[in-house]
Amino acid sequence: MKRIILLWAILIGFSAQAQLSESERKAAIQEIVDRIQVPVIPEYSVSLTEFGGKGDSVSDNRKAFEKGMQALKKKNGGTLVVPRGVYTVNGPIHFVSSVNLHLEEGAKIRFGSNPEDYPLVLTSWEGTMLYNYSPLIYGYGLSNVAITGKGTIDGEGGGAWAAWKQLEDKDKQVSRDMNHQGVPLKQRKFGKGHYLRPQMIQFFETENILLEDITIEDAPFWCVHLLKSRSATVRRLKFDAHNFNNDGIDAEYASDILIEEVKFDNGDDNIAIKAGRDNEGRANAATPSENIVIRNNLLKGLHGVVIGSEMSAGVQNVYVENNQAWGYLKRGIYFKTNPDRGGYIRNIHINNIALQTVEDCFYITANYHGEGEGFNSKISDVFITNVSCEEATGTAVVIQGFEESKVENVKLTNVKVNKTRNATSITNTKNVIFDEVIIGEEATVPTSVSGKE
Repeated sequence: MKRIILLWAILIGFSAQAQLSESERKAAIQEIVDRIQVPVIPEYSVSLTEFGGKGDSVSDNRKAFEKGMQALKKKNGGTLVVPRGVYTVNGPIHFVSSVNLHLEEGAKIRFGSNPEDYPLVLTSWEGTMLYNYSPLIYGYGLSNVAITGKGTIDGEGGGAWAAWKQLEDKDKQVSRDMNHQGVPLKQRKFGKGHYLRPQMIQFFETENILLEDITIEDAPFWCVHLLKSRSATVRRLKFDAHNFNNDGIDAEYASDILIEEVKFDNGDDNIAIKAGRDNEGRANAATPSENIVIRNNLLKGLHGVVIGSEMSAGVQNVYVENNQAWGYLKRGIYFKTNPDRGGYIRNIHINNIALQTVEDCFYITANYHGEGEGFNSKISDVFITNVSCEEATGTAVVIQGFEESKVENVKLTNVKVNKTRNATSITNTKNVIFDEVIIGEEATVPTSVSGKE
C-alpha cells in the first residue's frame, strides 16, 4: 500500500469561500433549533383498549386505531396510549392533528403485509409524486403530531413486501417517465398489479412533528419519510431495519429538522436528505430541503449521512455535528447527484465525526450511476472538520465534478485516516483545500542519505 501523506495545507485551485468560525457555526445551529417547535398536544389521554384494542398478537386492531384517532379528533387532540402487548394491524394507521401515539414499554405495533389492506394515497416514491399504497403510518396536511414511548413499530417487511424488490423496476421506470413527461398527478396511480413498496412512517405537508424513543424494525421500504414537512424533531430512535432500501430517515423538501441521539442500524442510508427528482424537483425549487441539524447520532449500515440522489429542488444549510459510527459503513459521508437532477448542494458543515472501517470516508459525486444529461448539479461550499477514520478499504476522499460544472469550494480541516488503500481521487474541482490532513502514516522529520546532507 502506498503511504500518501497529506499534512498541513494542500491547496488545489484557489482559496474557498470563508467557512464559519466555531462560534458562528454554533450560533447558526442554535438558530435552527430554536425555530423548531415541538407539537402541542392536549392533556386528554385514552387507551387503545377503550376502542377494542387487543395486544394478543392475533386480533386485527385496525378499527381500534381508526376509532381512537377519530375520537381524539372530536376532542381536538390528545394522546392515544398503546399498552404492553403485540397489536397486529392489517392496514395503515392514518393520523389526525394534535395527537401523540404513545407506545408504552413492551408495546409493539405489527403491520400486516397484504397490499389490499392499504388504500392508495398521495405520496412520493423516490422523488416523484404519485398515488401508491398507503405508508403504514401516514399523516397528510397535519400539525402537531407525535409518536413517542419505549415501544416498537414492526413493519413485517421481510416477507411479502420484500419479494416486490425484484418486480419494481418496471414501475420505477414508469414513474420516472411520468416525471419527465409531466403526466398529470391524477393519472399517476400505482395500485393493484404494481410493485412500489410503501414507506413505513410518512408525514406529508405536516408541521411540528416529534418522533421520540421508539424502536423501528423490519420496514417494507424507507423507515421514516418527512415529505414537504417542516419543524420536526427526531430524537433517541433505535433502528433495526435490514430489508431492501431500509433508509432510516429521509427528509424530502423538508426544512427546520433536528435529528439527534438516534442509534441507527439500517440496511441502507442512515440519513438521506432529498429534494425531489429531475423535472418535477426542479419545478419545486422554491421548497428546497434546508436548515437541517444532524447531531450526536450513532451510525451503522450502508451509508452514514447522505445527500441525494434525488435533490433537484436543492439542499442547503445542513449541519452535521458530533456523530460517530458504532459499526460498519460503506461510506461515511456521501453526496450523490447526476446530470438528470440539476439543483444544488451547498452550505454543508460537517464537524466532529468518528468513523471505524469504511470503504470511503467522503464521497462527493456529480455522476451518480453515470445517468442523465443536460442538468448538471452545482455542489459548492462544503466544510468538513475534525474527522477520524480507522480504515478506508477503498479511497479516503473522492470528489467528482464535471469540467463544465466543477465541485467548488470544499475544505477539509483536521482529518486523520489511519489506513487506506487509496488516499484521494479528486477530479473536475475548483478551490479544494486540505488543511491538517493526514492520510496513512504521519510523516516525521526527513531522513538524509547516509553520509550526506
